[in-house]
Amino acid sequence: MEPNTDYEVIEKRARNRKRLSQTILYILLTIWAVLVCFPFYWMLLTSVKGYGEYNSEYIPRFFTLSPTLKNYADAFTSVPLGRYLLNTLIFTVITTALMLVVITLAAYAFARLEFKGKNLIFTLFLSLMMIPNELVIITNFATVTSLNLRNTFAGLILPSVTSVFYIYLLKENFAQVPDSLYYAAKVDGTSDLKYLWRVMIPICRPTLVTVGILKVIECWNSYVWPRLITDNERYYLVSNGIQEIRENGFGRENIPAMMAAVVIISLPLIVLFLIFREKIMSGVSQGGTKG
Repeated sequence: MEPNTDYEVIEKRARNRKRLSQTILYILLTIWAVLVCFPFYWMLLTSVKGYGEYNSEYIPRFFTLSPTLKNYADAFTSVPLGRYLLNTLIFTVITTALMLVVITLAAYAFARLEFKGKNLIFTLFLSLMMIPNELVIITNFATVTSLNLRNTFAGLILPSVTSVFYIYLLKENFAQVPDSLYYAAKVDGTSDLKYLWRVMIPICRPTLVTVGILKVIECWNSYVWPRLITDNERYYLVSNGIQEIRENGFGRENIPAMMAAVVIISLPLIVLFLIFREKIMSGVSQGGTKG
């Protein structure tokens, strides 16, 4: 009986160590979650505080006994936030749709088609990722200005309809599709565009969905380029409009109203990420795994 007793003791110690390590892990994850979520909680809390209540707090309070939605009403009545949201929606939808078309065709060409100098061209193409973004912005600004596209949606959209990184990600995903499918399709007389539409896109849909979602987030948060290329309020996006709200809308001191506008602007992205978070993770892992 003694060997069994020793085995049970060892097994019990192992279970205790595992339970202790899991407890420590959960505690650390809980602390990290609180640190990550606290800014969002503070933003939401501030947005429902009255202007007088907020300014009377010498020591910030982590709750409010008299929440109000007046700040949210002011966000739409005191400033043209609705127009900023509509402009951003137009910019995001058109840019994302055009980019998906461009990167899909480019990635398919690099992954499946054979042409002279393909590897060299792709290497040079990837080297564009080494160019600082500031230099690209300067070049794009000079080009768009020379074409008289400032303060237009075309000027906002055109420089953002492609991405070297997304082409690379999708190209690696396309390369995982067996060559036998392509050769069988060519034997049946299927064109490359038809093969791309009927075979490649359905197989690689998770990566395409992921790229589309990431591009939507990127467009929604875009700040430098829209701020540089537009000085007409009619074409302001939410990222630029929030600065206009701060300067000429509520005023610098009306922080609760500012936070209400930020909540409204941030909510679509938060909902989008919560809905598609699993697709984003699976798409990135699928695109980055060579099988």
